[in-house]
Parts: sequence; C-alpha cells; structure tokens
Amino acid sequence: MKTALTEKLAATGAPIKDYFGGETASRFGDTASELAALNGGCGVYDLGWRGKILVTGEDRVRWLNGMVTNNINDLQPGHGNYNFVLSAQGRIQADMFAYQRGHHIVVDTDRSQVESLIALLDRFIIMDDVELADATEKLTAIGATGPRALTVLRAAGFDPPEALLTLADSVWNSTGISIVRKTLDPVSTFEIWSAPENAAALWDALVAAGARPVGAESLEMFRVLSGVPKVGPDIRNKDLPQETEQKQAIAFGKGCYIGQEIVERIHARGILHRTFTGFVLDAAAAPGAKVESEGKPVGELTSIVAVPRDGSSTLLGLGYIRREVAAPGVRVKIGDTTATVAPLPFRFQD
Repeated sequence: MKTALTEKLAATGAPIKDYFGGETASRFGDTASELAALNGGCGVYDLGWRGKILVTGEDRVRWLNGMVTNNINDLQPGHGNYNFVLSAQGRIQADMFAYQRGHHIVVDTDRSQVESLIALLDRFIIMDDVELADATEKLTAIGATGPRALTVLRAAGFDPPEALLTLADSVWNSTGISIVRKTLDPVSTFEIWSAPENAAALWDALVAAGARPVGAESLEMFRVLSGVPKVGPDIRNKDLPQETEQKQAIAFGKGCYIGQEIVERIHARGILHRTFTGFVLDAAAAPGAKVESEGKPVGELTSIVAVPRDGSSTLLGLGYIRREVAAPGVRVKIGDTTATVAPLPFRFQD
C-alpha cells in the first residue's frame, strides 16, 4: 500500500519496498551513512507504514482498557502508552500505541495489523457505545531519530514535547500538525503527524534543517540494534507478553482485561521459560532457525541483519532462548553456524 511519500521518495531514485504494510524507500544510497545518522546525527524517514485507528463513543476508555495490557483509564489528554492485545490464553495477537485525545483515542500500529486488529477488537463491542474507524488514509507521519533530532526539529520551526509518549498539537507554516516524542535522549525519536497532503513539505523542511533521509533497510538495522521486537517476525500469536521483555506494555494490577489471568499468574509465580534476547552470529542464518545448546533445542532466531561496522559488517539477530542459557556471552548453535548470546540493546566497544 502506497504511503503519502511513496511517489516523492521514488522520484529521488530510491528503490521502493514493502515495510510492515507500507511501500516506502528501501535506501537512499549508503546504508552505513544512514545508520550513522540515526545513531549519531538525525535521520528522517517515512512513517506512512504505520496505521491509525480512531476509537470513539462514550464507553471508549472503559472498553479499550478491558482489551489491552496497559492502563488506558489513567491516560491524560495528550499522553499515550504501549500495549499488547491478547487472546484469552494470554498469547499476543497484536501490539499498538494508544493516545488519549480527549474526545477520542488514537490507536497507532503497523499498517499490516490495522485490518486484523479492527476485526479482532470489533468482536468485543457488544452493548458498548464504541466505534472503530480506520484513519490511515487521513493521517500520516514522518519520523526523526538521533541525538541531533531535537536540534533539527527546532531549526525547522517545530516545537516538540519534552516528556516521553506525549503528543503536542501545533501549527507549522499555517499547517496543523501533532508531534509525538517516542524515546528520550541520548538517541531521541519524534513523530510528526499530519494530513497526507502536507507530508512532502514537512519532509523537505526536515531535510533542509540537516536531517539525513533514511530508508527501511537502515531502519531495520537500527531496530535490531535497539532490540525492539516487531509483530510478525519477532512477536507471533504463540508468544506471551513477558517473554518479549517489553515491560512497558504491561500494567500489573490495573483491572480485568482479556488474557489478564495468564499474565498475572506468570507474574505471581515467576515462572517463565523463555526470554527475548540478542545474538551475534558468526555466519548467516535464516529467521526461524533453531537455537541449540549442548545439542538440545533452546530457542529460535526471529530477525537477522548485517550491520556495517569498522569497514565490514556484523551479523546481529533477535530471538528467544530458554532462560537457563540466556546469560550474555554464552555460545550457542543457530542453524549451521554458531553465535554468542548478547544483551539488548546491542552495545559495542569501539
């Protein structure tokens, strides 16, 4: 599915690929330079591969709070949080950010999840005054990441919020926008939400202010380096919330929601067999490859990227491993190669 920026980015000569449901630039040239911008400068990228769902109706807060793992009831206007949607057996069905907008809630998720997430949630609207609407074609976004992201945004005339997962409305060059702060220093991430027809002008302003265009290939490298799992490759409908190590997605003791009994039972008993971790591989392996220790299966590889480093490349992977062999530095076999277990996010000594 094309994003608001697909044609503009394609006109630069950038190859286009599907990234989690949206057609966007794969790269703009040297992926090593793009990754360096994300880590050390400011990278700007198309976020049209994210979708938006509007939740309206008088019962929206109470109802959505009963659907997800985090606390929607206590969200103040302009604030958001990260959530999982679970099955009754506690298995992850989807993930999303939810932002309280006063008269409605905005659900932000990958485009690849929008249709199935709406269908899943709609099944649980029984006698509730709740409506779900796909707003993906009406609201797009641009991302800016890096230690210089705040400086670049201010140079371009934007006024980003300071607190994590807050959303600030403002007017830029007579254009109404919203800015979300997704992560804090040292490598800050911001999102600029706007109507699709304004995306090109916003992109040009950020590039003119010093941001480096970044494609999906470098974004994927940065995601793995940061240790962030994605629904699809890393988070499947067989996985439990605590296994993903995304503690920010769970509000314990918040009240009833679908799958809560399983989540609370794991929390109370401290029984968890697998955990999400990183791997530094000696040679390539395919996602889905089994992880073995002393000849026994102990996990699986879910994502792998070749990250440019010191003139060559380092193979980094994400996946699951049994907790008893999850210590950093442990050597394991993955497929036909070997690897070292590494903590997340990945950190290297230069």
